[in-house]
Amino acid sequence: MSRPAVLIVAAGKGERTGLSLPKQYEKLAGKPMLRHAVEAFSGHHVQVVIGPGQEALAASAHAGLDLPPPVPGGATRQESVRLGLEALAAHKPQYVLIHDAARPFVSPRIIAAVTGALENGARGALPMLAVADTLRRKDGARWSTVCRDDLFRAQTPQGFTFADILAAHRDHAHTPVTDDMALAELAGIPVERVEGDERNFKLTSKDDFTLANALLSAGQTRSAMGYDAHRFTQGDHVWLCGIKIAHSHGLEGHSDADAGLHALTDAVLGCIAAGDIGQHFAPTDERWKGAASDRFLAHAASLVAQKGGQIVHCDVTLICERPKIGPHRDAMRARIAEILGLDIACVSVKATTTEGMGFTGRREGLAAQAVATVRLPQ
Repeated sequence: MSRPAVLIVAAGKGERTGLSLPKQYEKLAGKPMLRHAVEAFSGHHVQVVIGPGQEALAASAHAGLDLPPPVPGGATRQESVRLGLEALAAHKPQYVLIHDAARPFVSPRIIAAVTGALENGARGALPMLAVADTLRRKDGARWSTVCRDDLFRAQTPQGFTFADILAAHRDHAHTPVTDDMALAELAGIPVERVEGDERNFKLTSKDDFTLANALLSAGQTRSAMGYDAHRFTQGDHVWLCGIKIAHSHGLEGHSDADAGLHALTDAVLGCIAAGDIGQHFAPTDERWKGAASDRFLAHAASLVAQKGGQIVHCDVTLICERPKIGPHRDAMRARIAEILGLDIACVSVKATTTEGMGFTGRREGLAAQAVATVRLPQ
């Protein structure tokens, strides 16, 4: 069965945080919060709904990701969801998962649980957590205790049969609700509960961002190294770290022979023990003949995201006598940062020679080494 489509709602202003940007574009560990949410659904068809005037922010947050253009949202979350569902209607998905961009820590387990409930016949499903705290209600000067036995906290993604939830939004467009479960209730759509996750909390305040950054700094950290080399051949340019550089020769290879990105791809794959670049993009496969190597690096990054991980830093060393790397260093850093959705401060590119020794010293080819660091959830 095909994966459900995903609708990520990111149209709000996030004014309660008191931060300089709408909260979905604020950085968490060097990456916009919206990108964390999008990458959690790697492998799905993801449609994002954004607010008016947020096109440039969204383009930056989505850089390097294979996403359809974002849909402009409405004045309320409910209207934004409806507009997003209308955009998805042309794809005729069987199911849809509706998720808040302000919940960047949604786990593969929750996504699988909601999807599994739908595949097993549920028309609606969402993660919920039983209320654990004692609840009090104020009545004038007095306080009373609220029974919590049947109280639950609703989270997202909220999953539905697509036709059901689209019809509900169309039929009840003028009845204000706080989430899609409430709309499903109005439309008579039965909803099943799956177990939620305390980490899947909604970021609303500055303190929430402080907690989120602390969570991202925890977990298991892994580093791995990659290496690649290509010989020079006839040509008038080379590709290095995603940048086209005029040169007296080209580089020989099945793809574009970008040794820098190849080494970095292997480093990222090594962090999650996912083999090497040749296992994912065989050099005998004609699909990759002349292919741009940014596709390889983006694929490795998507595998990290599927595991709930985050690339936090990378470092590439290019080994060659020519071409000179210095004039292109910042462009290389910016391109790698774009592919991986990182702050450029988390990307390093260096160059060295072998003082005339070996194949690089004889200018027969060039080589690259790379190190990547990935943080995975505990």
